[in-house]
Amino acid sequence: MSVVLSTQDLSKRLFGEVPVTLVEAINLSIHKGEFVCIMGPSGSGKSSLLYLLGLLDIPSQGKIWLDGEDTSSFGEDELAKRRLEKLGFVFQFHFLLAEFTVLENVALPMRRLGGFSELQIRERALQLLERLDVAKHANKWPHQISGGQRQRVAIARALVNDPLIILADEPTGNLDTQSSNRVKDILAELAHDLQKTVVAVSHDSDFARRADTQINLIDGHLQPSY
Repeated sequence: MSVVLSTQDLSKRLFGEVPVTLVEAINLSIHKGEFVCIMGPSGSGKSSLLYLLGLLDIPSQGKIWLDGEDTSSFGEDELAKRRLEKLGFVFQFHFLLAEFTVLENVALPMRRLGGFSELQIRERALQLLERLDVAKHANKWPHQISGGQRQRVAIARALVNDPLIILADEPTGNLDTQSSNRVKDILAELAHDLQKTVVAVSHDSDFARRADTQINLIDGHLQPSY
């Protein structure tokens, strides 16, 4: 399998009156179709690492290669373009826009990417909603569907531009057990059936067991696997 995301000596530090190290000298290679779970106690740097990998934050030191490109010299416009083209994001809170329908929320990233007709955008969004079993809610407002359904809509939105990698930050943190299991199953299916690379942060040991690879962080340092 080809490497789609890798890091070299990746570090993030905050320089204030009391300097804080969020992640320190992280070296990773993540492959196409791999399901990776980042684990660790609260404050260990899990989300900080995910935000760096997702090009949402700038490292203090080190490099990130995305699909073979060294992103260290990219300006904000280039970073935003790569995020839109190659990365899909799912967060603990769904962040669906209340003023848009379910279908419109899923379509938004594809409209931003450009180059598609309204028919193509609608068909793609509906196809994903169908795959995630929420197509019947396409014309509802986000507040009219359940929390688990909203998270599945958020996953559809993350997939609409056919990204190389899905990054998920505690995607089951606000869900009941049944909805949580459904989201875990979906993310595993994306990796194993559709060959999407999935990198997820979670406190949930069951989540980690479903992953191909578990990354453990403590105080920002990568821990060896045994």
